[in-house]
Amino acid sequence: MGAHPTIAITAGEPAGIGPELVARLAQRHRSHPFAARLVALGDYDLLAARAERIGCASHYARYDPLAFAAIGSAIEVWDQPLAAPAVPGHPDPTNARSVLTMLETGCDACATGAFAALVTGPVQKSAFQDAGIPFMGHTEFFAARTGTPRVVMMLVSGTGANVLRVALVTTHLPLRAVPDAITAASVGDTLTIVRRELTAHFGFREPRIAVCGLNPHAGEGGYLGREEGDVIAPAIDAFRASGASVAGPFPADTVFVPDIAQRYDAIVAMYHDQGLPVLKAASFGHGVNVTLGLPFIRTSVDHGTALDLASDPERAKTADAGSLVAAVELAIELAQRAPD
Repeated sequence: MGAHPTIAITAGEPAGIGPELVARLAQRHRSHPFAARLVALGDYDLLAARAERIGCASHYARYDPLAFAAIGSAIEVWDQPLAAPAVPGHPDPTNARSVLTMLETGCDACATGAFAALVTGPVQKSAFQDAGIPFMGHTEFFAARTGTPRVVMMLVSGTGANVLRVALVTTHLPLRAVPDAITAASVGDTLTIVRRELTAHFGFREPRIAVCGLNPHAGEGGYLGREEGDVIAPAIDAFRASGASVAGPFPADTVFVPDIAQRYDAIVAMYHDQGLPVLKAASFGHGVNVTLGLPFIRTSVDHGTALDLASDPERAKTADAGSLVAAVELAIELAQRAPD
């Protein structure tokens, strides 16, 4: 992919903290350049105004796909005009279609190879719903948009020996729907994607994967649930037969103990709030969400739109762009490792 890939960044919900975080990112890119060309997708005037609002110089230029951009130059903005003025802290369903168009544009450009990776800012799902647009989340949207039958959400935090990677078998489901979604196919497909992507993009020769059970104490031999013995363990055994390094099912309340977690390159959790609270408690605001299995690299911040922060001009100045910076850095790393 080259030493200096082009990375697209969606600014997220226009009423949220995303535009301020892009401004902080542009400021950081000016003083400590990323090894990439950065292109932000969002309303140009909004991004400039929100940068000024928090006292950042507007390090933006309008995107020209045919122009050469030197490393460390201003972040380019691919203008995605809003339908209505955005009021910080107050999402407007009128702009939901504009935000969706921004995501479609970024997705399609990455799928055709125009960009090496896509980094997404946080969106407000309720704004889509209020506008009558079905939207479960970025992960599901990009899978549907690219015709990808199955993708895996994985969050990454930390560095070196302390890095924690948590992948999910199910994502945005009500808890009562989770057991029915835990099947031999869903567990096996998740393990296959995690192993393949960690090998292809993260540089592992043979990643070591731990798998959580669904129930407390991993079912305690069937006394607290049958999913482990009937579904999860057989799926692990079948996957191990292919030569994979996989272990479990483990109780979720022990596998995340640091001394145990550090033995593995990734931990597969059965559902959203089984795996992600642990990771976010350890590194909220500096973790990275990665979608595995897409035909392009996609990373994202690990937090939401922070409407309360965005609504207060003084508090907005304190917004921490750590997760966005980490998401851009990981996207660059994965893009540099990707085959031409």
